[in-house]
Amino acid sequence: MKVGVVGVGWAGQQHIKAYAAMDGVSLVGIAGLEEETRSELAAEFGVEHSVARWEDLLEVDGLEAISVAVPTFLHAPIATAALERGIHVLSEKPIALDGEQADAMVAAARSAGRVLDVAFNHRRRGDVQKLRALIEEGRLGRPYYTKAWWLRRTGIPTLGSWFTQSSLAGGGPLVDIGVHVLDFALFLLGNPAVKSVSASTYDLLGSNGFGGSRESSKSGADGAAKFDVEDLATVFMRLEDGGTLLLEASWAMHRADGDQFGATLYGTEAGAEWYVDDYVPVGSLKLFGDVDGHATVESFRADIGGAHPEVVADFVAKIRSGDWSAHDGRAAAALARVVDAAYRSAREAREITLS
Repeated sequence: MKVGVVGVGWAGQQHIKAYAAMDGVSLVGIAGLEEETRSELAAEFGVEHSVARWEDLLEVDGLEAISVAVPTFLHAPIATAALERGIHVLSEKPIALDGEQADAMVAAARSAGRVLDVAFNHRRRGDVQKLRALIEEGRLGRPYYTKAWWLRRTGIPTLGSWFTQSSLAGGGPLVDIGVHVLDFALFLLGNPAVKSVSASTYDLLGSNGFGGSRESSKSGADGAAKFDVEDLATVFMRLEDGGTLLLEASWAMHRADGDQFGATLYGTEAGAEWYVDDYVPVGSLKLFGDVDGHATVESFRADIGGAHPEVVADFVAKIRSGDWSAHDGRAAAALARVVDAAYRSAREAREITLS
C-alpha cells in the first residue's frame, strides 16, 4: 500500500514513523512547508517524494492513502481533494473547522467510496480501555452523571499562532483538546447521542497575554493581539440515554501547574475516578462502591495501551478490510456538530438542542 503524509510537525512525524514501521506499507511521499525538517525526514525514512505543496503529493503515481496533519483550516480542502481522487484519508483531530465542513468531508468519502478516518488516540490508552471494560462488565451499574476534563494552567499552544485564531483553528481548547475529552467520555459511556448542550466560554486570560506554553515562541501582548478564541470552556450535555455529561477544557487558568485530564463517573452500583497528570503513560484508576453500607475502594492497574501507531494501523486495516462504507468519518462529524452547538450556546447564552 502506497501512502503519504501531509504535515511534518509533531503529529505528522507520528504518522510518518508509524507507516515506516508497518509491513506491507510503503511511505512514498511527504509534504510540508518546513523544508529542512521535511528533507531530514525524507532522508531518515527513505521517502522518494519530498514536496512542499500537498497538491504535488496527490499527484504521486499509485498513491492510495494519506494522513493529513496540518492546521485545522486545511483539513477539509486537502481531505476532500484526496477523496475525490480516490485516495483514502486519515485526518488529525478535529475533523474540520466546523460541522458543515465535516459533513462535506463525509459526503466526499461516501461519494468516492473511500475511507475517511480521524485520529482520536486517547481512547486507545490502556487506562481508558480498562475503565471501558469495567463499565461493560456492569461494575458501575448504570452510569448517569459523568464529568470529564482536560485542564492546563499555561498551555496555550502558541499565543499568536494559527492555534489562537478562530478562522484557522475553529476555536480554542474546546475544539483542540476538548474534542479528545468528548470522544473518550462518550466512548466510555457506550457512545450515546448528545441531545442538547448548554455552554459557557471565557477568554479572560489569554486575551491579556497569560497562558502561553513554555514551548510558545510568542507571549504577552504580542501573542494576545491574535487571540480571538476561548481559553476555558465548560459544557453541560444531556444524553439520549438520560445521562448527563459535564466537560471542561482549558488552556489557561489559575490552577496547579501542568496538564491533567480524566473523568469521574457516577453509576447506580459504583463510581469511577480516572485521571492522568502530565501525560504519564498510565493514570490513576479507582472504583468506589458499597458493601453492606461500608464504603469500598478498588485501585486498578492498566497496560500502557495504544497511541498514534495504533491509530495508523487501524486506518490501514480498515482500508484492507474492503468494507469502506462503514468508515466514512460520520462519528467525528457528529462530534464537530456538538462542538458547534456548544459555541452557539455560549454565544447566545441558552441551551441548544441537536437534531
